Amino acid sequence: MSRASVGKLAARIVLTLLCANPALAEKKYDPGASDTEIKIGQTMPYSGPASAYSASGKAEAAYFQKINAEGGVNGRKIKLISLDDSYSPPKTVEQTRRLVEQDEVLLIFGSLGTPTNTSIHKYLNAKKVPQLFINTADMKWGDPQHFPWTMALYPNQRTVTTLFASYLIKSRPDAKIAVLYQSDDYGKDYLKAFKEALGPRASKMIVAEASYEVSDPVIDSQIISLKSTGADTLLDLSTAKFTAQAIRKAYDIDWHPLHFILYGSTSIPAVLRPAGLDKSVGLISGAFLKDPNDPQWMDDPAAKEWLAWMKKYYADGDIAELYNVWSTTIILAGRRRLSWPVT
Repeated sequence: MSRASVGKLAARIVLTLLCANPALAEKKYDPGASDTEIKIGQTMPYSGPASAYSASGKAEAAYFQKINAEGGVNGRKIKLISLDDSYSPPKTVEQTRRLVEQDEVLLIFGSLGTPTNTSIHKYLNAKKVPQLFINTADMKWGDPQHFPWTMALYPNQRTVTTLFASYLIKSRPDAKIAVLYQSDDYGKDYLKAFKEALGPRASKMIVAEASYEVSDPVIDSQIISLKSTGADTLLDLSTAKFTAQAIRKAYDIDWHPLHFILYGSTSIPAVLRPAGLDKSVGLISGAFLKDPNDPQWMDDPAAKEWLAWMKKYYADGDIAELYNVWSTTIILAGRRRLSWPVT
């Protein structure tokens, strides 16, 4: 058969298929997408023990206002449905099922928390609903072979714990390390990553471990217990509320270890002010975003643009709050993804 004959046959087949099923010739979108709108969902701890992070959801809603005012994404407006899950995995499951099955969102975007995202991990992948740029650093998210619909944004737990371990091995090889961690995947996986980073030194350098439950009202007893071990270093793998308590309690009982805290707990409004700025001197952490409180960014073009957005669209927000910075980072990364053809 000649090339011309093959071409004519292929054309007839395509024409036949289109005539047999007119829908193939029409635009077709996934649930949550249309010519004018992209509907996305998320869960946030607007209440409960991790409510300090609720600023993240509020800032994202405000930034989507800016995007929509400027024409949206490829002419489509973004509709964000952000629901409270109280940082409770069972409630996260309930709210996420509502978003997917009732609200029919295109994707889950920026939902916060390791235990909460873990609770919906398999469900969203089974449904083939993108779990995109989730607000958690756990190592489990980087598994495209088994969970191709899940993608995190931030550096994972191994990144920061390796930096902490390297610093200690180099600067304080004889450190006696006490570890405070949250008794769920969030804290346990951070501790696991830190031990892996220390390698054979871990059994010698880590002298004590203490955990807490998210439902605990205070962690005073854990801090007192860790001090009693004679540790001179505190690796604090806690969430914001408990980091503030740890800083304050350690100071109040006259324990002044070399105190490492996670980046998510460096918020001035949510952590350091409640703990006491005078009690927060000397803390060590890591960072991967431009801190609005750091004078070095005063004349930075991107920082100025961010401040202009805050004043216009989120005037009630605290410019000292780093959660307002990382929320815009998630959206800017997501906007590039949403700029791809929606099918």
